[in-house]
Amino acid sequence: MALLWIITIVWAFSFSLIGVYLSGQVDDYVSVFVRTALALLLFVPLLARARPGLNLALRLAGIGAVQIGLMYLFLFHAFAHLSVPELLLFTTLTPLYVTLIDERLIGRRRLPAAWWLAAALAVAGAVVIRFAGVGSDVVTGFVLIQAANLCFAFGQVWYKRTALPPAMSQVQVFGFFFLGGVLVSGLALILFGDLSRLPATPVQWGVLLWLGLAASGLGYLGWNIGARQVNTGQLAAMNNLLIPAGILVNVLIWNRDADWPRLIIGGTIIVLAVWLAGRVRR
Repeated sequence: MALLWIITIVWAFSFSLIGVYLSGQVDDYVSVFVRTALALLLFVPLLARARPGLNLALRLAGIGAVQIGLMYLFLFHAFAHLSVPELLLFTTLTPLYVTLIDERLIGRRRLPAAWWLAAALAVAGAVVIRFAGVGSDVVTGFVLIQAANLCFAFGQVWYKRTALPPAMSQVQVFGFFFLGGVLVSGLALILFGDLSRLPATPVQWGVLLWLGLAASGLGYLGWNIGARQVNTGQLAAMNNLLIPAGILVNVLIWNRDADWPRLIIGGTIIVLAVWLAGRVRR
């Protein structure tokens, strides 16, 4: 669980860095490809010595292609149809997708009712924080963001359920995860990218280095390893803890306005959901 908390804090900074220094200035597809490619470069030296076998390598690449490749494709298209509050509101369904996918599609077993309750509480807490009403033209954006949520949820559960040989370190083979992400984000860059909007300042390149090496490279490694160490209810609830954490960082560092009563109440509900999930064992 400690790993998930650490990565939550790291990712909380990423939201504001993207919003302040990259969004609207650097092409989204360029940003996604660069950060994914940097994450892959971080693991290339380890891949040279890894011998995971073809099946495991393809499985890890497939997880990366879905969890970060396809997810970002849907996410950045959704920005064209949704305001930021609407987009954040619609991401709150991710915990329910994590629980549903683990029970019905991969595990094919019944999960404790308390884990479903924890996922629902996490959604409720995030809605308390971010709900501000939605516009009328949101159907396309809603469908796109739910596709992104499903990709992120499916990738987490798929990695959690992937069998790794005992003698093989997850760190050594994790580069295949980013290889899959690079292939998908590279294709998206070719099809949709605007190469006239490349990073132009040292600050923008510095932010991309942080996002690629820390938030993406070490972040996804830590999150997926942490996902294997907790139960499904805890994993589902932790997905929505990013929302209050991201708002706190945005307010404290960049002095943005926040609805403190909503933030405190919603954050407390999400922490309660994580605690509830941790109290129940199969």
